[in-house]
Amino acid sequence: MAIPSSGDIRGQRDATGFASTAEQMEAVWIASRSAPSPRSLGESPPGPAIGALCPHDDYLLAARIYRRIMPLVQAKTVVIVGVFHRYKAFGSRGRIVLDSHRAWRSPGGEITVSPLREELAEALGDEGAVIDDVMHDSEHSIEAVAYWLGKARPDVEILPVLAPAGSFERIADLARIAGEAIAASATVRGMRLGEDIALVVSSDAVHYGRDFTHTPFGEGPAAHARAVERDIGLLTGPLAGPVSEARARDFFTAIADPRDPDTYRIPWCGRFAIPFGALALKTIAERMGENTPIGWPLAYATTAESPELPLRGTGIGTTGPADYSHFVGLPALAYYPPKA
Repeated sequence: MAIPSSGDIRGQRDATGFASTAEQMEAVWIASRSAPSPRSLGESPPGPAIGALCPHDDYLLAARIYRRIMPLVQAKTVVIVGVFHRYKAFGSRGRIVLDSHRAWRSPGGEITVSPLREELAEALGDEGAVIDDVMHDSEHSIEAVAYWLGKARPDVEILPVLAPAGSFERIADLARIAGEAIAASATVRGMRLGEDIALVVSSDAVHYGRDFTHTPFGEGPAAHARAVERDIGLLTGPLAGPVSEARARDFFTAIADPRDPDTYRIPWCGRFAIPFGALALKTIAERMGENTPIGWPLAYATTAESPELPLRGTGIGTTGPADYSHFVGLPALAYYPPKA
């Protein structure tokens, strides 16, 4: 941890790639409006989104994408489904990971953890969830998104969830149980989807380069273009349109070997988080009396083509190279109910 957890406050894993002070976050917020805009894949419907897919890469490289998607999430309570990058090291499979912190540190102050967390843990039981602060402290994917939510809405409350590793069937089953529990808790409190509660999945797209052991198109600008085309095909293919188990499975089998889910076909770190989050949101919406959510691809960029924000003087930096031999895809997708 760059800033260790203390007492009942979760600290900060990454203080290099992400803002750690209010001044840094304000500088990122302002600079994220600067040109060039990321590649547009479409416009969002009016009103607040009920869910989103957002990257968690370094702010200097990905802030323009964060800025494109995160302001659409306006609810006070946000379920954040993060990638558990180190699940193998911890031997964590087949269960979601929750934490026990009262609040999370952020550049702008404490972000309160929603009481829905305890109700979710009870619904999942020991077979479906584990509460482990050490696991959460090892992970950066949730804090990356939480800080943008806190900047836009200082009273936001989060429900931090690390997605389960496992087979598609196990992911879908846990998503259903989690979605039912969250919907029940929200309904009892009179919450409205999009207005009061939403769900964000934190995931980058392709990790391309020799050090990712993924160079199917070679290296250089032409290889980058082909990787971009393939990523956009996933965003506008199985991730777009009405959320369904079939579409979620198509995405999962495109990026992971269903016979051995630990093995990537295409290294999107959200192989577990994206299907889990989408299917959980589907269940939440349907249990709250809404129709099946629609995925709206909005934007895409890569770290190789995104000029750095000129903010290194603030103390923010990058955690890895960004060029045609080593780049990460940055997806932005919003979920909305069907048009009336």
